[in-house]
Amino acid sequence: MLRFILSRLVQGLLVILAVLCITFVLLKTAPGSPLQSEKNIPEHIQKEWVKSYGLDQPGYVQLWRHIVNFATFTFPPSPKKPGRGSDEIIAQAFPVSATVAVAALLIALGLGIPIGALAAVRANTFEDRGAMLFATLGICTPSMVLGPVIALVFGLKLRWFNAAGWFDADDWVLPAVTLGIIYSGYISRLTRAGLRETLAQDFIRTARAKGASEAAIVFRHAFKLACLPVLNYLGPTAAGLMTGSIVIETVFQLPGLGQHFVGAAVNRDYDLAMPTAAFYAVLIVGFNFVVDVLQALLNPRIGFKS
Repeated sequence: MLRFILSRLVQGLLVILAVLCITFVLLKTAPGSPLQSEKNIPEHIQKEWVKSYGLDQPGYVQLWRHIVNFATFTFPPSPKKPGRGSDEIIAQAFPVSATVAVAALLIALGLGIPIGALAAVRANTFEDRGAMLFATLGICTPSMVLGPVIALVFGLKLRWFNAAGWFDADDWVLPAVTLGIIYSGYISRLTRAGLRETLAQDFIRTARAKGASEAAIVFRHAFKLACLPVLNYLGPTAAGLMTGSIVIETVFQLPGLGQHFVGAAVNRDYDLAMPTAAFYAVLIVGFNFVVDVLQALLNPRIGFKS
């Protein structure tokens, strides 16, 4: 088990390092400059600005500085947001994205797993087709369409919640429901596929031959293996939700991390873009590590193999 953990940690560190390098190269090769949005700045002031942020140094020196800053948790202030470090910006925006993400993930699991299980147990019936129709609609409906519809109905028409903004304690509900409905479609289809495959295994036939009830077969014997595809999906999905859905945060005007994630790249704000990209990579690596451990615990055939 120790070898398994060390192997995953080393792989995760390499992934984070690769993300930092790729992000830096993409920012450097993108057209434009960090000063492209500034107006009427004298040339000598521009040179001083570039020098103060180390942008006049060779590329490898700048990249190494970003890596050291992230490794030592010393983040310089953002050039586009004077007086605010990238760590402060992430610390303020991430709780908003995390609140919506956790609620959306619980909604998606609460809807997707029962619907997928019902479809798998009643395969090729009206319930199965209805459940998969719901899942397909959830997958095919863009968040830029579903979000405004939910905001219009429950925010503007019924006035149960605020249609936009982050002011009241329940402002997470509408964006979380929007994301939860969309992701529940994926989870329900994965649950159905995993459970159908597991119910066709030999050990399930043996359990039926011994007289086990259908409920015991599904929940005690089959469901543990059937949830493995859902676990695989939840790793990157949870990380993506935690860093904020750009469209949903725009529709509902949320001060989450997504706006900074995109804005830093657009504005060529290296001191914000690099930490947010690395933070996203850390979340993906962390959630995938948890998924690997859970898979090893749930499936003896996998085990703690490096």
